[in-house]
Amino acid sequence: MALVIGLNSGSSFDGLDAVLIEIEPAADGYPMRPKFIDGIAYEWPTHITNRVKKAFENELSIFELTRLNYEMGAAYAEATRQLLNKTSVNSKEIFVIGYDGQTIYQEPSDPAAKKPDESDYVGLWKNGYWPVGLQLGEPAVVANLIDVPVVSQFRPVDHALGGTGAPLMQFLDFCAFREIGPVLTLNIGGIANCQLASADRAMMMAFDTGPGNIMIDYAMNQLYGRAYDKDGEVAASGNIDEEILANLLNQPFFKRKPPRSAWRLDFGSSFAALAIDKYSDRKNEDLIATFTAFTAYSILQSIKDNIGEFGDISEIIASGGGVKNLTIMSHLERLFQEYGVSLVLSDKYGIPAQYKEAIKFGTLAYANMNSMANNIPAASGASKFAVMGKHVHAPRDAKY
Repeated sequence: MALVIGLNSGSSFDGLDAVLIEIEPAADGYPMRPKFIDGIAYEWPTHITNRVKKAFENELSIFELTRLNYEMGAAYAEATRQLLNKTSVNSKEIFVIGYDGQTIYQEPSDPAAKKPDESDYVGLWKNGYWPVGLQLGEPAVVANLIDVPVVSQFRPVDHALGGTGAPLMQFLDFCAFREIGPVLTLNIGGIANCQLASADRAMMMAFDTGPGNIMIDYAMNQLYGRAYDKDGEVAASGNIDEEILANLLNQPFFKRKPPRSAWRLDFGSSFAALAIDKYSDRKNEDLIATFTAFTAYSILQSIKDNIGEFGDISEIIASGGGVKNLTIMSHLERLFQEYGVSLVLSDKYGIPAQYKEAIKFGTLAYANMNSMANNIPAASGASKFAVMGKHVHAPRDAKY
């Protein structure tokens, strides 16, 4: 048994979650479903939030970005300290801390890029043939301030094998649900993603379905001066504009085949701003209602387009901050019921929906420390199994 801490700040950038979990190996050597012990939500300091949002828009210099990386590492350490204080657990008892860092930029592979010669390593990235990404939150800061080993920045290993590096939920889903698979899971963060989990990793799939909260949050900020639509109340007060919805569902992103990943450039501030400007004659509440419906309908459309018939799948296990939006959930429940599929929260299986992404990174870190393959090539498109994550030793492990 190992005590592990997982941290997460997702694409919606609405806070940092920290969890304490317990992990035990199953008979096959891979982790059993993690046991959730406790968790906290940490609010990013305002001075960090302001600069991260500028970084999203490529408005931060490399000098500012460098210092921000260390400050964010310190914030991850502070969230960890608060969790340890709440749970009265000594850092010496923690096996590892896992987090990815805040993704600032993510660029999928360019389908139009010419495949380079096999011997041209540099060419793999020069013209966009393979994906790239940047995560901030220096892991050495966390490892040394908390004195616990840290595993961070999981995506680059998958990128270096030609994989998408996103979504990353599939390994946790393999650990948590392989005994009841095949099963569909859905995570609604800033971007929404779906996973087909199975005991046979060769049969698994994972792909971003499109926007989660990201367009809704942007529109709420611009139109109402609020960070988000609490409980989906504004969306519930408006009417769905079918013309706008049809236009949104016709975006080129949805023609990409899995494995696929989306980022803020696909559905973020620029995309949402264009939509708001184009349909400025509509009522504000109708725009929010339509963006909210877009999240739900794009989820269903993506599942139908890429997985096909639901077959033996009778339920979809949902998680992420988007499950708090009651209007999104109401749309999804109605849409899935038409196919005889129920929508349940991951809480049903002992994994709190709010904290599943943080649990994911704790589980990935545990696998890394045990040299377990924690990517799923069939889901990400990577060329082989590998151990994702960069390991930073804690001072307590230094031999001198």
